[in-house]
Amino acid sequence: MSVRRFRASLTALALAAVAALGAATPASAAAGGYVALGDSYSSGVGAGNYLTDSGDCMRSTKAYPYLWAAANSPSSFTFVACSGATTSSVANGQLGALSSSTALVSVTAGGNDVGFASVMTDCVLASEATCVNSVNAAISQVQNVLPARLDSLYDGIRARAPQARVVVLGYPRFYKMSGSCIAGLTETERGAINRASDILNGVIAKRSADAGFAFSSVVDEFTGHELCSGDAWLHSVSIPVHNSYHPKATGQAGGYLPAFRSAA
Repeated sequence: MSVRRFRASLTALALAAVAALGAATPASAAAGGYVALGDSYSSGVGAGNYLTDSGDCMRSTKAYPYLWAAANSPSSFTFVACSGATTSSVANGQLGALSSSTALVSVTAGGNDVGFASVMTDCVLASEATCVNSVNAAISQVQNVLPARLDSLYDGIRARAPQARVVVLGYPRFYKMSGSCIAGLTETERGAINRASDILNGVIAKRSADAGFAFSSVVDEFTGHELCSGDAWLHSVSIPVHNSYHPKATGQAGGYLPAFRSAA
């Protein structure tokens, strides 16, 4: 083999190796923009360090989208998740951030559609029976109303960002059963709330899969760090009240961020 042919062979091998490496590059490293949609679990309520221009949306620099973007340097990062968002308000107020060049999307939505805040208020302030009835009413909403709302939202995301990888994240299970809490809700109430969370996550997982999106549960990441675990990554009833039942900064960094990173 001539020197020229030998060098050409080496060049071809090198180009093939580069191509192989490029094919193995994870989606999170792909060129393109990242858009973070969703409700307070994505905006970072409870984590502190809120961006001054985010107002009542309370977008935190300690929220998982901000942490992921800081670590991965996407070509652009648009953070529009907002406290209190429902599937409808995400669809109507946040999807304008998407485009055909969007490469990665994250979203949490659904909890506010079924009255998450009012359920927890009933459970904290009212009787056990009222709490359980409120939880069961929310479960009915999850099973009978939420699926169509999620489908509509996911259709809107795909229409505006047809090439993007979309990661839908769920919600943590709130309580460790038979845990260290000696006051507050009863075990019956805690069990009902956990069951509702599991059903909500199951519906979100099914609808996101049917939409062709990746679903990433955070339940495993929060196991051992629920309320009543002795090392909670969630706020219990808190002042300010909006922090209640939301992840602390540790829950964003130790719970949501790894769950998102594994799917992105």
